[in-house]
Amino acid sequence: MIWQQIEEWIKGVLTDGIIGNLSGMFDTVNQKVGEIAGEVGATPQGWNSGIFSMIQNLSETVIIPIAGAILALVMCYELIQMVVEKNNLHGDVDTFMFFKWVFKTFAAVLIVTNTFAIVTGIFNMAQQVVNQSAGVIISDTSIDITSTVADLEARLADMNIGALLGLWFQSLFVGLTMNILSICIMLVIYGRMIEIYLVTSLGPIPLATMANSEWRGMGQNYLKSLLALGFQAFLIMVCVGIYSVLVQTIATTGDITGAIWACMGYTVLLCFCLFKTGSISKAVFNAH
Repeated sequence: MIWQQIEEWIKGVLTDGIIGNLSGMFDTVNQKVGEIAGEVGATPQGWNSGIFSMIQNLSETVIIPIAGAILALVMCYELIQMVVEKNNLHGDVDTFMFFKWVFKTFAAVLIVTNTFAIVTGIFNMAQQVVNQSAGVIISDTSIDITSTVADLEARLADMNIGALLGLWFQSLFVGLTMNILSICIMLVIYGRMIEIYLVTSLGPIPLATMANSEWRGMGQNYLKSLLALGFQAFLIMVCVGIYSVLVQTIATTGDITGAIWACMGYTVLLCFCLFKTGSISKAVFNAH
């Protein structure tokens, strides 16, 4: 009789512990996943205007003078190359060639001085794509394991102490892992925005090479990198959409342990795919 009471007390403690672990297990992940659309859909200026202003000020006061010096060297090289090429062909040097050089120089200066307008335009375009995709992608990505498994308390009451103890350890381990995964999701989202700020800060230098056919590869690759970073947000939204569909299929199972590990597996898969979005986007746009 006493042993049965002790057994019932232990089962009650383990049951309460398991329900407590399961109830708040995915709260942090649900919050981070729910914030993804708003985070990746923001432009660099909208995400943090203070950081954007600092980067813009640094670029205009420190980087643009360096870009101006590079642009002067590039355009001098361009002029020398044009004159030498004309002389090698034994042709007369016409004035149109100099008008062409002046026009290219003016266009190059215009591009360098409007670097942030170009960057803002690219990310505004990407933001429109993300905002439109957010309306198509299923928005319900939250996981509640206690509502996923029907009659949770009744199922736990039918288990013995050994099974409850094993399930308690599993729920404790998965809960700790989910907190780590939520940090990984934050690292992907925040890391992308910091990368955008870093790339944007050096923008005038590669754009200063756009006027010369031999050097323009640097500027073209820079624009490809901006497009890759912008449309990485779309790939992140696609990952969240796939995740939301997979999460909804968990409700069809009645196995508590299977449901816990399935939720964790889908979240691990989401984190892995989020880390891969950067390399996939760069591969699509051939940015390196």
